[in-house]
Amino acid sequence: MRKTMLAACAVAAAWAGALPAQAAEKIDFILNWVPGGDHAPYFYALDKGLYADAGLEVSIEPGKGSGMSSQRVGLGKNQVGIADLATALVAKGKGADVVAVMNVYANSPYSIYWLKSSGIATAKDFAGRKLGNPPWDAARVMWPALAKAIGIPVDSVSFVNVSPQAKLSALKSGAIDLTTDFYNGHDLKIRELGDDMGFMAWREVGINPYGNSIIVNGDFLKSHKDAVAAFVKVTQQAFAACVADEKPCIDALMKASSGLKKDVQLDQWKRVEELMTDPFTTTVALGYFDPGRVADDYKLVETYFKLEKPFDATTAYTNEFLDRNIKMTK
Repeated sequence: MRKTMLAACAVAAAWAGALPAQAAEKIDFILNWVPGGDHAPYFYALDKGLYADAGLEVSIEPGKGSGMSSQRVGLGKNQVGIADLATALVAKGKGADVVAVMNVYANSPYSIYWLKSSGIATAKDFAGRKLGNPPWDAARVMWPALAKAIGIPVDSVSFVNVSPQAKLSALKSGAIDLTTDFYNGHDLKIRELGDDMGFMAWREVGINPYGNSIIVNGDFLKSHKDAVAAFVKVTQQAFAACVADEKPCIDALMKASSGLKKDVQLDQWKRVEELMTDPFTTTVALGYFDPGRVADDYKLVETYFKLEKPFDATTAYTNEFLDRNIKMTK
């Protein structure tokens, strides 16, 4: 708790008096999905008034997948959002004006689940099966890369449209054989499926693109650079505070979002910490994009998707606003 309070005070102190008295800069921030444990730092910063102290009026809007958030930010309907980086790159290749300014998931959260009792023993057994997820799900967009990595034809599974809330029930009922989900929900699968749970993280087979990242509309970044810098600074500090002590952050999330179970969100946050940790976030900066990895992610996207407007990968992100003194500590 003490570490969290110190981090919060540091953010407030850093911005107190930094901006002259003026109207707060409005930022409509769209999530990649409905609020969950991985979004706790944003609600913590909002609840503690840290964005307001930095001269920002931030509103948080639930999303419906990274494809949607990339499109909305790309069109300027939301100035800032969260999107899986690979999906954001695909959107940028279709003309979306987006720039990633901070990474959250340094490791890919993509995971695939099944029931061992269904007869699936290895990834090769995915062929001929029904895979259920939402049509806009980032994992569906990236499926061709996984299919190649495990050595099965791209069209060897049949997709079934399943809402996020119905994934587990559809799997347990046999309506689908496979489902994709983010790793931060892994503990719920363990509780629901027990010893019958089959699981594979995409990163285990070499598909490890950057995951959730904060993206900004390109025009907004050019014309409101100070606002973007303030948003990233506060958010980076908030993530560091939540790593130090997650309880106040989960409390802020619970306060803002009804219907959530606290123990589930705490479990999710612990998995998020795993996803946030890599050699760059622990030695360079929390939220850092490694240029080599972004280049690899671009090649991955370029290989499996037709980019209508190819672009230089270096224009898709910036580390400019990150404080190099803030690093992952777990």
